[in-house]
Amino acid sequence: MMMTDVNPANTETRNTKSERLHQFTTLEIIELMNEEDHSVPVIVKGALPQIEKVIDQAVAVMRNGGKLYYFGAGTSGRLGVLDASECPPTFGVAADLVNGIIAGGDRALRFPIEGAEDSKETGVEDVQKHVTSNDMVIGIASSGRTPYVIGAIEAANEMGVPTAGVVCNRGSELSTLVTYSIELPVGAEVVTGSTRLKAGTAQKMVLNMITTASMVKLGKVYKNLMVNVQASNEKLRKRTVSIVQELTGVTQEEAERYSKEAEGDARVAVIMILLKVKVDEAKEMIERTGGNFAEVMKGIEKK
Repeated sequence: MMMTDVNPANTETRNTKSERLHQFTTLEIIELMNEEDHSVPVIVKGALPQIEKVIDQAVAVMRNGGKLYYFGAGTSGRLGVLDASECPPTFGVAADLVNGIIAGGDRALRFPIEGAEDSKETGVEDVQKHVTSNDMVIGIASSGRTPYVIGAIEAANEMGVPTAGVVCNRGSELSTLVTYSIELPVGAEVVTGSTRLKAGTAQKMVLNMITTASMVKLGKVYKNLMVNVQASNEKLRKRTVSIVQELTGVTQEEAERYSKEAEGDARVAVIMILLKVKVDEAKEMIERTGGNFAEVMKGIEKK
């Protein structure tokens, strides 16, 4: 059921502090932006109990072989794609474990697609195209009423999959539809309605939390080290060597040798060194835990 707008969404109201923004000096503009941004972490902190529930559900879904999907339009959609695209290189997971779907498709990442966010039908179609009954869907919409996202959530609900919403207003239509609602009432923007500002910052902080905490719980991080990092460039190769050294105490030369033998997989190199086993055996140990390196290390630490 559609909710009627008695008042404009508070992300679209006028910010009284910036009513004469066009007359501000450069320093005054950025001082006000900085002042407004200070409120965002506080607002996100207030939503931590809601965020926790979403993360625990996402972890349960991924442990059972499901995938996580973000659906959004405009800035919200771009943030979802960004967060999803950074999971494979950071955590060494499959490219399709976390997915960002944006209204209008890939072209909408750089260019506005007229009317893309206004189609509930397209949201429904995109969910039917990508999502299975094992997955989880998170709708991202600053206003909480974007038709594309509403359509996606309604379709996901019909499939019976868990759903969540990341919204920058209270009591929105999206919040009433999802299993878990994350509400981030950031208020009026410095530039009226420009939700790439505080709203976008708040959304990015929350998405960072969702995927980072999920990957930690899934054993893709050990201690605070990025053990699953994909050594795809020189910087990351050096990081892999550093991680191997940190966890085993071997010399840089030894760490480089084992890392090369492990094909850049720090986890495999660490297990080879600590247990004095071959590559294949180290890989099997990781596979037996479903890729949870923390579980492997727990067993090693007990020895």
